[in-house]
Amino acid sequence: MKSLLKLVLPLFFITGLVACDKNDNSGNAQRQQVINVGTSPGPYSELFLTAIKPILVQDGYKVEVFDFSNLRLADIALNDGDIDLNVDQHSAYYQDFNQSAGADLVAITQIPTVPAGLYAANKTSLAQIAKGDKVAIPQDPSNAARAYALLQKAGWITLKPGTVLTKASASDISENKYGINIIELDSATIPRSLADLDYAIIPGSVAYAANVDISKVLLQEDLLDHLILVATVKASNKDKPWAQAVVAAYHSDAFKAYLDQHNQNHYWFIPEQLK
Repeated sequence: MKSLLKLVLPLFFITGLVACDKNDNSGNAQRQQVINVGTSPGPYSELFLTAIKPILVQDGYKVEVFDFSNLRLADIALNDGDIDLNVDQHSAYYQDFNQSAGADLVAITQIPTVPAGLYAANKTSLAQIAKGDKVAIPQDPSNAARAYALLQKAGWITLKPGTVLTKASASDISENKYGINIIELDSATIPRSLADLDYAIIPGSVAYAANVDISKVLLQEDLLDHLILVATVKASNKDKPWAQAVVAAYHSDAFKAYLDQHNQNHYWFIPEQLK
């Protein structure tokens, strides 16, 4: 009997170790199926949660959501590894963050984007433009540059030859054809000021958050490539299976079908790679 126990007990002990190792591996595999997403108020996180998350869940992933009050805090968490993914910024933003913070964030796919729009306030068409009309635009440099480019697209101003559209400012105006009064305001206050304006240029996410009537948009910007929204991860994660699953979800037939149903007013700009 003693001889038998000497043979059986080591085998039992080894079997127990193997079982524990399998359990640990199983736990690791399970943890790898979790995608931690940093979200911010606005249309992009909402689109992810409404249309992309269900696809990922169907593919076997668990999506955990972490809310951030501003994008920079989300990028700090992303770079530190506290979250895995963010879908609320364009390339220009994360590249600026990389430079200022010594970070290594990268885009894994472009995603639908809400362009900045020229909205009617107390006027109802572009043709009603008149001398002295008050036109509000965002005051922060990035969105202001987009606004000046949009005013030029509307035919209301002309920018100096050689102006870099990503850096356009009031000093780059060579001609104000209609003598409009361009008022730079904080983006978030523009929707609340429409009653005192004739027209307004509002970034897409701000218009969304303020429930501005999409039917009032008279003209949308031509989105430059670096202003198209992207799904963003840390560089070391871009080839991970979960990151590629996110890419696949945005490129899936299921997501195309969702957009076909929910983008009939062309609210979203759809990048070519997603069509």
